[in-house]
Amino acid sequence: MFMRTDLFHRISSSRSYFTEDKTMDRQLIQRAAQDILQSKKTIAFTGAGISVESGIPDFRSAEGLWQKYDPEEYAHIHAFYSDPDKVWLMLKDMFTLVMTAKPNPAHIGLAELERMGLLSSVITQNVDGLHQAAGSKNVIEFHGSHRTLSCLKCPTTLDGTSLKIEDLPARCPRCSSLLKPDVVFFGEPIPPKAQAYSFKESKSCRAVLVIGTSAIVYPAASIPIMAKEEGATVIEINMEPTPLTGQISDYLISGSAGKIIPAIVEEVRRQR
Repeated sequence: MFMRTDLFHRISSSRSYFTEDKTMDRQLIQRAAQDILQSKKTIAFTGAGISVESGIPDFRSAEGLWQKYDPEEYAHIHAFYSDPDKVWLMLKDMFTLVMTAKPNPAHIGLAELERMGLLSSVITQNVDGLHQAAGSKNVIEFHGSHRTLSCLKCPTTLDGTSLKIEDLPARCPRCSSLLKPDVVFFGEPIPPKAQAYSFKESKSCRAVLVIGTSAIVYPAASIPIMAKEEGATVIEINMEPTPLTGQISDYLISGSAGKIIPAIVEEVRRQR
């Protein structure tokens, strides 16, 4: 399931991986590479948009889970405790999406920047584990992970990759209680360590790559704002302008993260 870091080199040698996107702004690619090379510390802040190219729709999009399942009815922690079997109907769909998805070139490119010593951490709002699967080591999962499950009654934790769809809803092998995915449900607090580490990284970085997120869900949305307040360069990579554009981000590179991130990596190599 997990892909090795050297996958980047295998893919980067293929013609399709670095096929130039004629709509991509080459000057901004060069500027981003320069900003990364000049930065003493760069982080990435990612959202649902980076995983769309891996086949996981944004939950809020027309193809997303919230079109099928009312989040108040299925994704709130009170709903899970009151009727876990019902909530697991949605979780099965999420499980299938997450466990069958593969990292795309954007995930792999970020892992390569980390390997090159140019990316301190990835702070992600996603729960799919694709940054780790791509080879990133320092990943802060702000909203938890769907790849592990914890027992509600005892300390048991289970690796989700060991389960099959027919095993769901999963029960604890030790006490037979129902397991809950280690994702942050609505109504649950952000894991304190993840939040504290994320805020520390955002306040100490000199550049931040904001990828595939409009940054409107708090408290995660405060990450690029904190970085900006501390004087960091905010590089936005999104398909279209967001509330960050022209307000928080220094510039927007519009287009597919799966094409833009590899192009930045190649430009970093060229300038280095």
